[in-house]
Amino acid sequence: MKPFNIYISGVGGQGIIKTSIVMGEAAMKMGKPVVMSEVHGMAQRGGVVSTELKIGSSRSPIIQNGHADLLLAFEPLEALRAIHKINRNSYVIINTSPIMPFNISESKYSYPDISIILEELNSKSKKLYAIDGVKIAKKAGHILSLNMVMLGGASAVPGFPLDEKILIESIKDNLPQKSLITNLKAFKEGFISVSE
Repeated sequence: MKPFNIYISGVGGQGIIKTSIVMGEAAMKMGKPVVMSEVHGMAQRGGVVSTELKIGSSRSPIIQNGHADLLLAFEPLEALRAIHKINRNSYVIINTSPIMPFNISESKYSYPDISIILEELNSKSKKLYAIDGVKIAKKAGHILSLNMVMLGGASAVPGFPLDEKILIESIKDNLPQKSLITNLKAFKEGFISVSE
């Protein structure tokens, strides 16, 4: 089975690693081979966090440049930083709510206009889904459910290899019971926002 390559990018505190764990465990429940790699530098300070998942037969968790089937970007500028991972057949889901990096807020440089970021990503991918994940998460009940909004969106992408029912089982296994209603609602809203 040719692997389905997923690159997830964002900043610390957005739940990127937890999202990858949920996907990885869902793949294992379905009997699919999965490998994962993660980078989390100064994550507690809002630093860069990224994970790479390959669902299917693979010898390495690292996705070669230009080989991601899906870029799941929790933060717009981090989507741009990961643009080298995609190609004209890649799908991109981007949360359009920016998190201002401390090095930009304290410098003479400004955060790029979101429309420029979206235009660049759209020109390099098969299909771009731009969603206000923070707004959707708040509507679902809590901003911290952003990662489930993004996961729900991912599950709506054509060719996504994980079954929705198994993903929901994996969410239930990995997230606190007290937040499940909010997170499952966020997942559903994310799915709807990409499938429309």
